[in-house]
Parts: sequence; structure tokens; C-alpha cells
Amino acid sequence: MFYWFMKYLVAGPILKTLFRPWVVGQENIPKAGGAIIASNHLSVIDSVFLPLYLDRRISFLAKSEYFTGKGIKGWVTRMFMKTTGQLPIDRSGGKASEASLLTGLRVLGGGDLLGIYPEGTRSPDGKMYRGRTGVARMVLEAGVPIVPIAMVDTDKMMPIGTRLPRFRRIGIIIGKPLDFSRFEGMEGDRFILRSITDELMYEMQRLSKQEYVDVYATSVKGKTPTLSR
Repeated sequence: MFYWFMKYLVAGPILKTLFRPWVVGQENIPKAGGAIIASNHLSVIDSVFLPLYLDRRISFLAKSEYFTGKGIKGWVTRMFMKTTGQLPIDRSGGKASEASLLTGLRVLGGGDLLGIYPEGTRSPDGKMYRGRTGVARMVLEAGVPIVPIAMVDTDKMMPIGTRLPRFRRIGIIIGKPLDFSRFEGMEGDRFILRSITDELMYEMQRLSKQEYVDVYATSVKGKTPTLSR
């Protein structure tokens, strides 16, 4: 209830009026049933503006550290994550990765929308980086379509390290759903998972027009500590 209250009566109208985002392809979001909404990730505000233009509720997988902060800042961050429909996951690997997968599958199994950033983290420089195959495994295990999204200029509105957004227009491009049912039952094949992930990233890059770099964003962040979180 609080999610819808904030979206339609408080934050939603204010943000739409102040920033006037442009949106293309809203009709490509499935009207019912589980689906993965896969987006590039340029700014923390991606998870704020994208839900505003979806008629259905969307849940994002977010790193658990956002939910465990101390003091006033920690409380504000935690409330922000909850009100934007984000779910805490442990990204340390191993059993934690399996737990994240199960969390996502529960959302999809309930017939809801699940938001994922296949790059695994925000882009440190506006480029698009290699996708992680967890999204492909989830698509095959859940048997759902995946909708590619391109967030446009959100990094210019709120660059990494800034606390308040700048007043400028951003864009949201929603591509047509991708169907990978031809690979049903092959979620254990790492070559299939990489193929699916690369096809998804190609489509996201086509929509966003970002420069593509075939390495993981986390490896680039490790070399640029001033841009890291």
C-alpha cells in the first residue's frame, strides 16, 4: 500500500512534474504474469524513475548492505530501498548467489515483475559492461520473458558521488520482450547462459547507444577507486 501511495500520490507526481522524463515503448511491458525487466545501470535513480512508468509493481534485487546501514543515513537508505520495491540480496557468491536466485524465482513464480541490472553494478563511466549470466539462468528456470530497458542520461542527472539530482530530462526506452524458451531445460549449460546474456546485452546496447566494453564493470571500478562505491 505504501508503495502505491508514494508512486501515485506523493513522489511520483512530484518527480514527473520536475524532471519530465520521456518514455518510449511502455506497451512492451507484459500486462500479466512473471517477467524480468533488465536494464542498464547508470545511476542510483534508475530504480526510482523506471517504476514510475510501469503500471505494475516491480521488485529489484539490491545488495544487502543498503538495508543494514546505521544512523539517520542508514535509516533513510533503508526506507528508500523498501519504498522503491527493492529486495536485499547477498552478493558474496556461493550459497549467497543461490539465495539471490531463489529470491528472484519467488518473485517471478508469484507472477510479478523482477528488475535486474545484468551488469551487476552501476557503470563507472557511462559505458555498458559485460552482463553476468545469473539473469539468463533465472530466465530459463522461471520460464519467463525478459524485457530489455535503456535508461538514458540518468548518470548526468545524478552522477556517482552526488547526493542530489540535477534538473535535466532523462529518457526510458522499453524494448520488446525477448523469448528464450527455445533453451528450456538448458540452464546448466554455461555456454547457453553466456549466449543468452550476450544477446540481452546486445539488445540493451542497441537501445541505449552506449559504448560496449566486454569486461565486467566491477573490474573497472577496482582500477578507478574514486568512482567506486
